[in-house]
Amino acid sequence: MHIRLLLCVLLLSFAAGCSMVRLGYGQLDTLAGWRAQSYFDFDTAQRESFGQRFARLHVWHRSEQLPEYARFLTETRSRAERGLQAKDILWLIDGIKARYGVIAERAAPDAAELLAGLTPAQVDHLKREFEKENRKFLREHRSNESAENRRQAQNRRTLKQLRDWVGTLSVEQEQRITELMREQPLIDRLRHEDRLRRQKEFLALLEIRDGDRKVFAARLRDWLVNWEQGRPPALTKAFEESWKKRAAFYAAVDDMLTPTQRGHLLRRLQNYSADFIALAGESPAVAKSEKSDCAKIASC
Repeated sequence: MHIRLLLCVLLLSFAAGCSMVRLGYGQLDTLAGWRAQSYFDFDTAQRESFGQRFARLHVWHRSEQLPEYARFLTETRSRAERGLQAKDILWLIDGIKARYGVIAERAAPDAAELLAGLTPAQVDHLKREFEKENRKFLREHRSNESAENRRQAQNRRTLKQLRDWVGTLSVEQEQRITELMREQPLIDRLRHEDRLRRQKEFLALLEIRDGDRKVFAARLRDWLVNWEQGRPPALTKAFEESWKKRAAFYAAVDDMLTPTQRGHLLRRLQNYSADFIALAGESPAVAKSEKSDCAKIASC
């Protein structure tokens, strides 16, 4: 079960658009069903079971988690208003991880029941999907190319993210940001290594799905919730150092923001918080109707 989709709404819908958070959240069941199908090639009964289980998770998430997300973003906005320091960035990262853990804990029992019914052919299908996604990751991050090409790919992603959050950057700002990025480690290969680790662990878990269901459910829950624990010590240390340097980088970028850019950032955070509050008060039926109406409006 691709449960990270719920938390990804908080992250991936931070793109341009008048109601992208609300539109994206309303489409989450469709997106989740499509993603799960691409991974597992479910039969009809499995698709129906996934849809029912995900719908329950979605209802819980809407009523219980979205108000808390709004509070989280309100606190993030307060910190951004007075100026972000490295410790604030690390606080934000830890907060996102913790909220993923809450979703994983909730979804784990349903995920175990659904995954226990996979056929060998469906597991083989999953392996091929993993291989395809891994190739895509390496291609997008240019991980098999020179350090300079990898650096250029990282710079492009970072500059795009910053423009999404704060608006247009000046030439001088982009030059300074690019200089600061030179001090950041290239971690795409580490991320790829960690992806392979997680995939290997998951496939090993699926090998015991036909045995004791309680044991399988407990181990799956642990794999979902404690997703960083299986890292080798050297990899753990490398990621920790990378996040510290990344936090210092974002704090340095924050120092160079103009009042207009900071206002852009604060408005976005406020709008997202308001969207989460509005979504929490909507019934699934209302959300579905709004999603359909919104799709008909070109300006939305």
